[in-house]
Formats: sequence, C-alpha cells, structure tokens
Amino acid sequence: MTTPNNIAIAVRNLAAGYGDRQILHDIRFDVRRGEVFMIIGGSGCGKTTLLKHMIGLFPPTQGEVWIEGENLVSAEGDARERLLRRFGVVYQRDALFGSMTVAENVRLPLDEFTDLPEPAKEHLVLAKLKVVGLSGTANRMPAELSGGMQKRAAIARALALDPRILFLDEPSAGLDPVTSAGLDALIKQLAHYFGITFVIVTHELASINTIADRLVMLDAQSGTIIAEGSPAELREHSPKAAVREFLSRQASPGQMINEVKVYECKER
Repeated sequence: MTTPNNIAIAVRNLAAGYGDRQILHDIRFDVRRGEVFMIIGGSGCGKTTLLKHMIGLFPPTQGEVWIEGENLVSAEGDARERLLRRFGVVYQRDALFGSMTVAENVRLPLDEFTDLPEPAKEHLVLAKLKVVGLSGTANRMPAELSGGMQKRAAIARALALDPRILFLDEPSAGLDPVTSAGLDALIKQLAHYFGITFVIVTHELASINTIADRLVMLDAQSGTIIAEGSPAELREHSPKAAVREFLSRQASPGQMINEVKVYECKER
C-alpha cells in the first residue's frame, strides 16, 4: 500500500482480540506526521489492545498496520527489527528497572541496538534527560523520583534512538493535575520542536482537550470506532450523544436515572 508522505501510521481494517475473544473489528484510521493523536473511550473499550497491536506486540486477526509506508504486520527478520526501531513506547507503569540508575535505564536501547563509543552514549543519555527536564537525575534511582519524573525518565528512554513516533499508554495515570499539565506541555513541545508523532491512549479529559490534535473514540459495545476528529469539533458537533457527553464529562440522563435507582435499592 502506498501512503501519502504526511501519514506516519495507517491502520487498515484491523481486527484484534485474544484467543477466541474478539475485542475490535473494522478499525481504520490515519495518524499524520507530527501530530498528537489520541485513542480514547470508556473502560474496557479496547484502547490498550489497539495500542499493543499497533506496536506489534500481538498480531491482528485481520488487517494491517503501516508505519511510514511499511507494513508492520507482514514484516519479518531484520526488516521488522528496523521498523520497530522507528518508534518508542512508554507503558502505563513506565517499566523502569528499579535496580538501575536513571542513566542506566535511558542508555539500555543504546547498549542493545548501537555500537556507539561510551563517551557518545553518555552524552546522548544526558542530552535526552535534559530534553525531558531531568538534568541532574542521571545517578538517582527510579524509586527516588516522583511519579511525574519517572514518566519523564521513561520518555527519555523511549527517545534514546531518536524515533520519529512515540506511543504512550495512559501517561497521566496516577499523576496530580499540576504534574499532568507539565507532562502535557512536554509532549506538545516534543511534537512541535522535534516533529515527533505521538499516539496516546488516555481517558484524561484535560489532556485530550489541551494537547490532542485529533482522536478516535472506541466503543466497547460495538468494538469499533464511533468518532474521529478534533476534540472541539466532536465535543460540539458529533451526531452521537455518547461522544458529546464523554468529551463534555456529562452523564447521560438514562445513566443518572439508573444510578439513582441503584442508590435507592441500597438504602432500602
């Protein structure tokens, strides 16, 4: 498949699940180069499942994922390895190794995938830490860092090989609003100054409304995409009430009535 130059990722007719359990089907969208793209939806709708299939952790039961014009699903051997190095991943729990310093964590990809001399690796590690606002933390252990700083360290490690795309799974999970806002600002700066394309799984409305250029919204019941566009456009003009309510943080009238009935039953 030939993709336009402005498309970083193209997902086509993707179906995904685990074993006999089908979670997603007919998933199709494009992620443009340099944009902050978000995957949103209610709990259990398949956001993280979609992310895992987009980065090649699991093969889809159907469909394709194209990374900068190359098919990740069909790529094999050295070609697949080269393709995987084009993007970095930050998981929800950061996956920092607690027995290693921050610098040692960040240099792991450099040790595994490059033959750079030691001084060059040290320079790159310090440069990546500076980019994410963690200068002076190289010799500290992950447990000595705050939750927000650990997220930044994980982003620094994901940046070690200079990927053009970063995938983030719930980056603001467990963070206070001020720290989350700082992380949002960092993501926007990296996208703006370095042209990095971000794909972010989240349900944090503040982040969605502040930094997302575009998004897709998944629906747990249908297992498909029910909305695609900018947050403001969908919040104000989506023909689907569920989309408008989600992006406006409003409970549907039916949901409120059901919750009142449950409460009344418990009281009795």
